[in-house]
Amino acid sequence: MKYLSFDIEATGLAEDDLIIEFALIPFCTESGKLEDSLSWHTYISCPPFEELKPRLDQWVIDHNKELIDKAHSDGITLANFKNEFEAWLTSNEVKEYFKDQPIKKIVLFGKSLNAIDLPFLNRDLGWNFMREYFHHQVLDLSSTVISLVDMGKLPKECLSGSGLMKHMGMGDVAHTALEDAVNTAKMYLKLLEK
Repeated sequence: MKYLSFDIEATGLAEDDLIIEFALIPFCTESGKLEDSLSWHTYISCPPFEELKPRLDQWVIDHNKELIDKAHSDGITLANFKNEFEAWLTSNEVKEYFKDQPIKKIVLFGKSLNAIDLPFLNRDLGWNFMREYFHHQVLDLSSTVISLVDMGKLPKECLSGSGLMKHMGMGDVAHTALEDAVNTAKMYLKLLEK
């Protein structure tokens, strides 16, 4: 199967927080390869850090000021993000990559999709956009890992993203969208090898 691994970074995890970074990379479980030539990354515009600071969680204040500053200065509008994402999805290269799949729409892949990423994308891109381009089934690495822990195939330390990264000898979680999308796909491919 081929999947679209993606990740977002946001100003927090609350319902009204903002997506500030988005990245994706397709990958194939049969070849075990990530398709670097089709990866895509963008920042999404947000208000300046000082304006957001009163409503930010302390972790975001301590770790994501630089990312928020980058999104504020270099980010594109949500409308442009939607247009550019749609252009990527409808490009000949992407259509060619995902053709001949047993599931006829693109299956999204990531970590903790249902809690964070999908609600934000449904909100910002719209229900109709998401249903037009993506299958209703998703593959969530977090759910897969929970199952493997329940079966005794992975230690409980792997229930966190950082624990799984360390268990697989891949270092620390980057908390940048493209590196996290890449590493999440690599972790899944490594799990399939075991």
